[in-house]
Amino acid sequence: MSTCSTHVLDAALGRPAAGLDVELTDAAGHAVATAVTDADGRVRFDAVLPPGPHRLVLGTGEWFADQDRATLYPEVSVAFAVTADEHYHVAVLLSPFSYTTYRGS
Repeated sequence: MSTCSTHVLDAALGRPAAGLDVELTDAAGHAVATAVTDADGRVRFDAVLPPGPHRLVLGTGEWFADQDRATLYPEVSVAFAVTADEHYHVAVLLSPFSYTTYRGS
């Protein structure tokens, strides 16, 4: 059974990206689950993921706008492949004009 979580940090301010909309989609782009990051910038999805491509879509445009901050990215989309029966933790370091992602634990 494969599962997914994310942790989004606001690298520009050095704090969690709390209150950020996150959507988990399947290979066809259909929403599997939606959530909002908690006070620590985390989401753990309850959905069970089949093998294949998936995507996390972060609503960065609205999130930055709510803070009166400009951003180059109206959304950030992180594609990843589920290949094994395990947990996938997809972490994101976010700033208004760049982002980095990596597989965490």
